Amino acid sequence: MPQTEPHPAPEPSDRSPAAADPAAGPPPADCVECGEPTGYPATTPGIVRCPVCEWQEAQRTACSG
Repeated sequence: MPQTEPHPAPEPSDRSPAAADPAAGPPPADCVECGEPTGYPATTPGIVRCPVCEWQEAQRTACSG
């Protein structure tokens, strides 16, 4: 009976496209509230929030009237 490896090594094509292609753009900025990646590039000035924290901040400011 031939022996096989329990966990085969990942193929180079298994990597995510962003990790494989450094020219894909700058890395995403981290949210100032929770630290999760945002949809904005790291070079974006000012306060940057992830979609969840952005929505929560919009809810807070809408009700503060």
